[in-house]
Amino acid sequence: MTTNTPKTTKETVAATAKRTASDLADRTRDAAGSAAQDAAHAAKTHADAAKSSVANEMSGVASALRTAAEEMRNGSPQERTFGQIAEGLADASDAVRNKDLSTMVQDVTVFARNNPLVFLGGAALIGFAATRFAKASGTSSAHTAQAPYTSTNGDFS
Repeated sequence: MTTNTPKTTKETVAATAKRTASDLADRTRDAAGSAAQDAAHAAKTHADAAKSSVANEMSGVASALRTAAEEMRNGSPQERTFGQIAEGLADASDAVRNKDLSTMVQDVTVFARNNPLVFLGGAALIGFAATRFAKASGTSSAHTAQAPYTSTNGDFS
C-alpha cells in the first residue's frame, strides 16, 4: 500500500491541476467573451451617435438650402436646383437615421462595386473638401497663436 500512496498522491495532484487549469480556461474564455461583448456594445453606441450626428448635420444643411431656395426668384434654375439638393439631403438624412449601420456599409460596398469610378470620384471630392476644411480651421488658429511682437517705440528687444 505504501507504493500506491505516492502514485495516488501524484494522480490526485495531477487531477487537481487539470481541474484548476480547466476552470481557469473557462473563466478566461468567459471574461474574453464578456470583454468582446462590451467592446462591441461600446462600438455600436459610438457608431449610432456618429450616425445620428451626421443625420442631424445633413438635415441642417437641407434646411439651410431650403431657406436659400426660398430667397431666390421663384421658378429660377437656382431655386429649383437648391430645392432639389435640399430634398435629396433630407431624404439621405432620413435614410441615415433609419438604417442600421451594417446595412449602410453593405449598401456602400454594393454601390462601390457597381460604380467604382463614381465612388472613387466621390471619395476624392470628400477628401479634398475635408482637407480644405482642415487647412482653413488650422490656418485661423495658427494666425492667432503666432501673432508677431510689435513695439510701440520700434524697439524689438
